[in-house]
Amino acid sequence: MTGPRVLIADDHPVYRDGLRLMLASTGEVEVVGTAADGQEAVERAAELTPDVIVMDLQMPRLDGIEATRRIVAARPGTGILALTMHDDDESVFAAMLAGARGYLVKGADQEEILRAITAVAHGEAIFGPALAARVTRYFTLLAAAGPPAETEPFPQLTSRERDVLDLIAAGLPNPQIAARLYLSPKTVRNNVSNVFAKLQVADRAQAIVRAREAGLGR
Repeated sequence: MTGPRVLIADDHPVYRDGLRLMLASTGEVEVVGTAADGQEAVERAAELTPDVIVMDLQMPRLDGIEATRRIVAARPGTGILALTMHDDDESVFAAMLAGARGYLVKGADQEEILRAITAVAHGEAIFGPALAARVTRYFTLLAAAGPPAETEPFPQLTSRERDVLDLIAAGLPNPQIAARLYLSPKTVRNNVSNVFAKLQVADRAQAIVRAREAGLGR
């Protein structure tokens, strides 16, 4: 087998096993293992040293954004291909900032997934056609706008993410943040993951330090 060595991380067993069988049947990649959540993905990445990890983003124990960040920090040569149901801008850019080299939406066909795995294994960045257009448009608009005005800290955060960070800095746990902002616990968890990825911090303690240095949480 001369193709890329691939680890599949997805919490849905039917999709995970189906993807494993599909990729293995092509003879173009070697599926070295699977993981059912982000924490297992981190552990198996260290154990199996795959060339590419096909990573779902919404998983229990540890989500795909945080798993990506930890894996890339430990082994920068590992290529992460996000393969998820979510195609919103926040998920796409959070995955990119965490270190993912590619992003596909579930529903991509076999040829598209294989092409993305090969590209990521060779150090290239790849996105589905619709996502590529949005990424290009985003950075074009960002360049045209010029440097952001220094009116508030962490301009890369959305207003909702900044509210969440402010409450993190104030020492509130996720359940209290959810109650304070009238959000579901899952939405708060997603926002916390996005904040960590965008600030490039490893945990809540680092986020609190960054936020308080910027004047939040008071």
